[in-house]
Amino acid sequence: MRGAVIYAPGDVRFENLDDPKILQSTDAVIRTVATCVCGSDLWPYRGAEPIGDPHPMGHEYVGIVEEVGNEVANVRPGQFVVGSFATSDNSCVNCRNGWQSSCLHREFMSTCQADYVRIPNAHGTLVATDEHPDAEFVPSVLAVSDVMGTGWFAAIAAEVKPGSTAVVVGDGAVGLCGVIAAKELGAERIIVMSRHESRQQLALEFGATDVVSERGDDGIARVKDLTEGIGADSVLECVGTAESMRQALHSTRPGGNVGFVGVPHEVAVDGQELFFSHVGLRGGPAPVRRYLPDLIDRVLSGRINPGKVFDLTLPLEQVAEGYKAMDERRAIKALLKP
Repeated sequence: MRGAVIYAPGDVRFENLDDPKILQSTDAVIRTVATCVCGSDLWPYRGAEPIGDPHPMGHEYVGIVEEVGNEVANVRPGQFVVGSFATSDNSCVNCRNGWQSSCLHREFMSTCQADYVRIPNAHGTLVATDEHPDAEFVPSVLAVSDVMGTGWFAAIAAEVKPGSTAVVVGDGAVGLCGVIAAKELGAERIIVMSRHESRQQLALEFGATDVVSERGDDGIARVKDLTEGIGADSVLECVGTAESMRQALHSTRPGGNVGFVGVPHEVAVDGQELFFSHVGLRGGPAPVRRYLPDLIDRVLSGRINPGKVFDLTLPLEQVAEGYKAMDERRAIKALLKP
Protein backbone atom coordinates (compact mmCIF):
# COMPACT_ATOMS: atom_id res chain seq x y z
CA MET A 1 0.00 0.00 0.00
CA ARG A 2 0.98 3.68 -0.03
CA GLY A 3 1.22 6.13 2.83
CA ALA A 4 2.78 9.29 4.25
CA VAL A 5 6.12 9.17 6.08
CA ILE A 6 7.77 12.11 7.83
CA TYR A 7 11.57 12.25 7.64
CA ALA A 8 12.41 15.69 8.98
CA PRO A 9 10.80 19.10 9.50
CA GLY A 10 9.17 20.07 6.22
CA ASP A 11 9.89 16.66 4.68
CA VAL A 12 6.83 14.43 4.26
CA ARG A 13 6.99 11.76 1.55
CA PHE A 14 4.44 9.45 -0.02
CA GLU A 15 5.90 5.94 -0.15
CA ASN A 16 5.17 2.26 -0.56
CA LEU A 17 4.65 0.66 2.84
CA ASP A 18 3.89 -2.82 4.12
CA ASP A 19 0.22 -3.73 4.12
CA PRO A 20 -1.24 -3.73 7.65
CA LYS A 21 -2.19 -7.10 9.14
CA ILE A 22 -4.22 -8.39 12.06
CA LEU A 23 -1.74 -8.67 14.94
CA GLN A 24 -4.13 -9.02 17.87
CA SER A 25 -7.53 -10.69 18.11
CA THR A 26 -9.08 -7.28 18.84
CA ASP A 27 -7.65 -5.63 15.69
CA ALA A 28 -9.35 -4.64 12.48
CA VAL A 29 -7.96 -3.54 9.13
CA ILE A 30 -9.87 -0.87 7.23
CA ARG A 31 -9.61 0.50 3.71
CA THR A 32 -9.37 4.26 4.02
CA VAL A 33 -12.20 6.26 2.47
CA ALA A 34 -10.86 9.61 3.70
CA THR A 35 -8.14 10.90 5.99
CA CYS A 36 -6.57 14.30 6.53
CA VAL A 37 -3.78 16.43 7.92
CA CYS A 38 -4.32 17.63 11.49
CA GLY A 39 -3.09 20.87 13.01
CA SER A 40 -1.20 18.79 15.56
CA ASP A 41 0.68 17.12 12.70
CA LEU A 42 2.25 20.51 12.07
CA TRP A 43 4.16 20.48 15.37
CA PRO A 44 6.75 17.93 14.11
CA TYR A 45 6.46 19.29 10.58
CA ARG A 46 7.55 22.70 11.89
CA GLY A 47 10.29 21.21 14.07
CA ALA A 48 8.50 21.98 17.35
CA GLU A 49 8.44 18.26 18.28
CA PRO A 50 11.22 15.70 17.75
CA ILE A 51 10.74 13.31 14.85
CA GLY A 52 13.38 10.67 15.46
CA ASP A 53 13.45 7.94 12.82
CA PRO A 54 11.22 8.35 9.76
CA HIS A 55 7.71 7.12 10.57
CA PRO A 56 4.15 7.09 9.19
CA MET A 57 1.73 9.89 10.02
CA GLY A 58 -1.98 10.49 10.52
CA HIS A 59 -4.60 9.84 13.18
CA GLU A 60 -7.97 10.75 11.61
CA TYR A 61 -9.86 8.27 9.49
CA VAL A 62 -13.07 6.80 8.15
CA GLY A 63 -13.12 3.66 6.09
CA ILE A 64 -14.54 0.29 5.12
CA VAL A 65 -13.77 -2.75 7.26
CA GLU A 66 -11.66 -5.26 5.36
CA GLU A 67 -10.81 -7.79 8.07
CA VAL A 68 -11.38 -8.27 11.80
CA GLY A 69 -9.76 -10.31 14.56
CA ASN A 70 -11.74 -13.13 16.14
CA GLU A 71 -12.70 -11.06 19.21
CA VAL A 72 -14.21 -8.21 17.19
CA ALA A 73 -17.98 -8.67 17.15
CA ASN A 74 -19.33 -5.11 16.91
CA VAL A 75 -18.19 -4.45 13.33
CA ARG A 76 -17.84 -6.70 10.31
CA PRO A 77 -16.21 -6.58 6.88
CA GLY A 78 -17.98 -4.28 4.45
CA GLN A 79 -19.22 -1.78 7.04
CA PHE A 80 -18.40 1.92 6.97
CA VAL A 81 -16.77 2.86 10.28
CA VAL A 82 -15.57 5.87 12.23
CA GLY A 83 -13.04 5.71 15.04
CA SER A 84 -11.01 7.93 17.33
CA PHE A 85 -7.39 9.03 17.34
CA ALA A 86 -7.08 7.27 20.72
CA THR A 87 -8.14 3.63 20.66
CA SER A 88 -10.01 2.12 23.58
CA ASP A 89 -11.46 -1.21 24.65
CA ASN A 90 -14.55 0.73 25.84
CA SER A 91 -14.88 -1.62 28.79
CA CYS A 92 -12.13 -0.80 31.32
CA VAL A 93 -12.93 1.35 34.35
CA ASN A 94 -11.71 4.55 32.69
CA CYS A 95 -13.81 3.85 29.60
CA ARG A 96 -16.88 3.09 31.71
CA ASN A 97 -16.35 6.45 33.40
CA GLY A 98 -16.40 8.13 29.99
CA TRP A 99 -12.66 8.73 29.61
CA GLN A 100 -11.87 6.43 26.71
CA SER A 101 -8.82 8.47 25.75
CA SER A 102 -7.33 7.28 29.07
CA CYS A 103 -8.25 3.63 28.41
CA LEU A 104 -5.96 1.22 30.22
CA HIS A 105 -5.23 -0.36 26.82
CA ARG A 106 -5.06 2.89 24.86
CA GLU A 107 -2.98 3.26 21.72
CA PHE A 108 -2.69 6.52 19.80
CA MET A 109 -3.28 6.16 16.07
CA SER A 110 -0.35 7.31 13.94
CA THR A 111 -0.54 5.56 10.55
CA CYS A 112 -3.81 6.83 9.04
CA GLN A 113 -2.54 8.86 6.06
CA ALA A 114 -2.44 5.65 4.06
CA ASP A 115 -4.53 3.37 1.85
CA TYR A 116 -5.15 0.85 4.64
CA VAL A 117 -4.95 1.12 8.43
CA ARG A 118 -4.75 -1.38 11.27
CA ILE A 119 -7.05 -0.33 14.13
CA PRO A 120 -6.01 -1.68 17.55
CA ASN A 121 -8.82 -2.20 20.07
CA ALA A 122 -11.23 -2.16 17.15
CA HIS A 123 -13.92 -3.86 19.23
CA GLY A 124 -14.16 -0.77 21.44
CA THR A 125 -12.95 1.97 19.10
CA LEU A 126 -14.93 1.64 15.88
CA VAL A 127 -18.53 2.73 15.38
CA ALA A 128 -20.33 1.54 12.25
CA THR A 129 -22.94 3.63 10.47
CA ASP A 130 -26.21 1.97 9.47
CA GLU A 131 -25.40 2.47 5.80
CA HIS A 132 -22.49 3.84 3.80
CA PRO A 133 -22.92 7.63 4.02
CA ASP A 134 -23.42 9.61 0.84
CA ALA A 135 -20.24 11.32 -0.36
CA GLU A 136 -21.47 14.73 0.83
CA PHE A 137 -21.40 13.52 4.45
CA VAL A 138 -17.93 11.96 4.40
CA PRO A 139 -15.98 15.14 5.29
CA SER A 140 -18.19 15.82 8.31
CA VAL A 141 -18.06 12.22 9.50
CA LEU A 142 -14.28 12.36 9.16
CA ALA A 143 -14.24 15.54 11.25
CA VAL A 144 -16.05 13.66 14.01
CA SER A 145 -13.05 11.29 14.38
CA ASP A 146 -10.98 14.12 15.86
CA VAL A 147 -11.55 17.84 15.41
CA MET A 148 -15.32 17.83 15.97
CA GLY A 149 -15.00 15.41 18.87
CA THR A 150 -12.17 17.50 20.30
CA GLY A 151 -14.07 20.76 19.89
CA TRP A 152 -17.06 19.11 21.57
CA PHE A 153 -14.91 18.04 24.51
CA ALA A 154 -13.52 21.57 24.83
CA ALA A 155 -17.07 22.88 25.21
CA ILE A 156 -18.02 20.13 27.67
CA ALA A 157 -14.86 20.69 29.73
CA ALA A 158 -15.54 24.43 29.78
CA GLU A 159 -19.09 23.66 30.98
CA VAL A 160 -20.91 25.55 28.23
CA LYS A 161 -24.56 25.84 29.27
CA PRO A 162 -27.74 27.22 27.68
CA GLY A 163 -27.76 31.01 27.79
CA SER A 164 -24.06 31.29 28.62
CA THR A 165 -21.25 33.30 27.05
CA ALA A 166 -18.39 31.31 25.52
CA VAL A 167 -15.06 32.41 24.09
CA VAL A 168 -13.16 30.27 21.58
CA VAL A 169 -9.39 30.85 21.49
CA GLY A 170 -8.08 29.56 18.17
CA ASP A 171 -9.56 29.62 14.68
CA GLY A 172 -8.15 26.35 13.39
CA ALA A 173 -10.34 23.32 12.70
CA VAL A 174 -10.72 22.44 16.39
CA GLY A 175 -11.60 26.00 17.37
CA LEU A 176 -14.14 26.27 14.56
CA CYS A 177 -15.67 22.97 15.64
CA GLY A 178 -15.69 24.35 19.18
CA VAL A 179 -17.96 27.12 17.89
CA ILE A 180 -20.35 24.45 16.57
CA ALA A 181 -20.22 22.67 19.93
CA ALA A 182 -20.86 25.82 21.95
CA LYS A 183 -23.84 26.60 19.71
CA GLU A 184 -25.23 23.08 20.04
CA LEU A 185 -24.86 23.20 23.82
CA GLY A 186 -26.89 26.38 23.98
CA ALA A 187 -24.43 29.25 24.38
CA GLU A 188 -26.21 32.54 23.75
CA ARG A 189 -23.08 34.47 22.91
CA ILE A 190 -20.02 32.97 21.24
CA ILE A 191 -16.92 35.13 20.88
CA VAL A 192 -14.29 33.74 18.52
CA MET A 193 -10.74 35.07 18.62
CA SER A 194 -9.48 35.14 15.03
CA ARG A 195 -7.34 37.29 12.77
CA HIS A 196 -8.16 35.59 9.47
CA GLU A 197 -11.16 36.80 7.51
CA SER A 198 -12.08 33.48 5.87
CA ARG A 199 -12.00 31.73 9.24
CA GLN A 200 -13.98 34.53 10.84
CA GLN A 201 -16.69 34.10 8.21
CA LEU A 202 -16.85 30.34 8.78
CA ALA A 203 -17.02 30.88 12.55
CA LEU A 204 -19.95 33.25 12.08
CA GLU A 205 -21.63 30.68 9.84
CA PHE A 206 -21.15 28.08 12.56
CA GLY A 207 -22.79 30.29 15.18
CA ALA A 208 -20.28 32.81 16.51
CA THR A 209 -21.85 36.13 17.49
CA ASP A 210 -18.70 38.23 17.90
CA VAL A 211 -15.17 38.27 16.48
CA VAL A 212 -12.13 39.54 18.38
CA SER A 213 -9.07 40.04 16.20
CA GLU A 214 -6.78 41.38 18.92
CA ARG A 215 -4.35 39.09 20.75
CA GLY A 216 -2.59 39.10 24.11
CA ASP A 217 -3.57 41.82 26.57
CA ASP A 218 -5.50 43.67 23.87
CA GLY A 219 -7.53 40.55 23.13
CA ILE A 220 -8.25 39.99 26.81
CA ALA A 221 -9.33 43.62 27.20
CA ARG A 222 -11.66 43.31 24.22
CA VAL A 223 -13.33 40.21 25.70
CA LYS A 224 -13.77 42.07 28.99
CA ASP A 225 -15.34 44.98 27.08
CA LEU A 226 -17.82 42.57 25.50
CA THR A 227 -18.71 41.00 28.84
CA GLU A 228 -19.25 44.12 30.97
CA GLY A 229 -15.77 43.85 32.44
CA ILE A 230 -16.33 40.40 33.95
CA GLY A 231 -15.16 37.78 31.44
CA ALA A 232 -16.81 34.78 29.84
CA ASP A 233 -18.57 31.88 31.53
CA SER A 234 -16.70 29.35 29.41
CA VAL A 235 -13.50 29.57 27.37
CA LEU A 236 -12.35 26.92 24.89
CA GLU A 237 -8.55 26.91 24.48
CA CYS A 238 -7.86 25.24 21.14
CA VAL A 239 -4.25 26.14 20.36
CA GLY A 240 -1.79 24.93 23.01
CA THR A 241 0.69 27.80 23.31
CA ALA A 242 1.65 29.82 26.35
CA GLU A 243 0.00 32.89 24.82
CA SER A 244 -3.27 31.12 24.05
CA MET A 245 -3.50 29.61 27.52
CA ARG A 246 -2.87 32.98 29.17
CA GLN A 247 -5.46 34.56 26.92
CA ALA A 248 -7.98 31.86 27.85
CA LEU A 249 -7.42 32.07 31.60
CA HIS A 250 -7.60 35.87 31.69
CA SER A 251 -10.73 35.96 29.53
CA THR A 252 -12.70 33.81 31.99
CA ARG A 253 -14.86 35.24 34.75
CA PRO A 254 -14.37 34.18 38.39
CA GLY A 255 -16.20 30.90 38.74
CA GLY A 256 -16.00 30.25 35.00
CA ASN A 257 -14.23 27.38 33.30
CA VAL A 258 -11.53 26.81 30.68
CA GLY A 259 -11.58 23.67 28.55
CA PHE A 260 -8.13 23.20 27.04
CA VAL A 261 -7.61 20.78 24.17
CA GLY A 262 -4.67 22.32 22.32
CA VAL A 263 -1.68 20.04 22.96
CA PRO A 264 0.41 22.21 25.35
CA HIS A 265 3.77 23.47 24.14
CA GLU A 266 5.82 25.43 26.68
CA VAL A 267 2.67 26.16 28.67
CA ALA A 268 3.13 26.86 32.38
CA VAL A 269 0.27 27.87 34.69
CA ASP A 270 1.01 29.95 37.79
CA GLY A 271 -0.59 28.03 40.65
CA GLN A 272 -1.13 31.06 42.87
CA GLU A 273 -2.67 33.05 40.03
CA LEU A 274 -5.01 30.16 39.21
CA PHE A 275 -5.88 29.77 42.90
CA PHE A 276 -7.05 33.36 43.30
CA SER A 277 -8.82 33.51 39.92
CA HIS A 278 -11.53 30.99 40.89
CA VAL A 279 -11.28 29.70 37.32
CA GLY A 280 -11.73 25.98 36.68
CA LEU A 281 -9.31 24.28 34.28
CA ARG A 282 -9.90 20.92 32.62
CA GLY A 283 -8.68 19.38 29.39
CA GLY A 284 -6.54 16.73 27.79
CA PRO A 285 -6.90 14.30 24.88
CA ALA A 286 -10.59 14.30 24.01
CA PRO A 287 -12.53 11.12 24.83
CA VAL A 288 -13.93 11.16 21.31
CA ARG A 289 -15.35 7.61 21.55
CA ARG A 290 -17.79 8.85 24.22
CA TYR A 291 -19.31 11.30 21.74
CA LEU A 292 -19.14 9.33 18.48
CA PRO A 293 -22.72 7.96 18.31
CA ASP A 294 -24.26 11.35 19.14
CA LEU A 295 -22.02 13.35 16.80
CA ILE A 296 -22.43 10.89 13.91
CA ASP A 297 -26.20 11.22 14.31
CA ARG A 298 -25.99 15.03 14.31
CA VAL A 299 -23.96 14.90 11.10
CA LEU A 300 -26.09 12.37 9.23
CA SER A 301 -29.30 14.14 10.27
CA GLY A 302 -27.92 17.36 8.77
CA ARG A 303 -27.93 19.21 12.08
CA ILE A 304 -24.21 20.06 11.97
CA ASN A 305 -21.73 20.27 9.11
CA PRO A 306 -18.20 20.36 10.55
CA GLY A 307 -16.83 19.11 7.22
CA LYS A 308 -16.76 22.72 6.07
CA VAL A 309 -13.43 23.08 7.92
CA PHE A 310 -11.92 21.09 5.04
CA ASP A 311 -11.20 23.87 2.57
CA LEU A 312 -8.65 21.87 0.57
CA THR A 313 -9.20 18.40 -0.91
CA LEU A 314 -6.30 16.49 -2.42
CA PRO A 315 -5.53 12.96 -3.60
CA LEU A 316 -3.66 11.09 -0.89
CA GLU A 317 -0.55 11.02 -3.05
CA GLN A 318 -0.34 14.83 -2.65
CA VAL A 319 -0.24 14.62 1.15
CA ALA A 320 2.97 16.70 1.25
CA GLU A 321 1.12 19.59 -0.40
CA GLY A 322 -1.55 19.29 2.28
CA TYR A 323 1.05 19.79 4.99
CA LYS A 324 2.59 22.70 3.14
CA ALA A 325 -0.74 24.45 2.54
CA MET A 326 -1.72 24.18 6.20
CA ASP A 327 1.72 25.26 7.39
CA GLU A 328 1.48 28.35 5.19
CA ARG A 329 -2.10 28.95 6.38
CA ARG A 330 -3.43 28.64 2.84
CA ALA A 331 -5.79 25.98 4.16
CA ILE A 332 -7.59 25.40 7.45
CA LYS A 333 -7.52 21.63 7.02
CA ALA A 334 -6.62 19.35 4.13
CA LEU A 335 -8.78 16.33 3.32
CA LEU A 336 -7.04 13.43 1.58
CA LYS A 337 -8.74 10.81 -0.60
CA PRO A 338 -6.98 7.58 -1.64
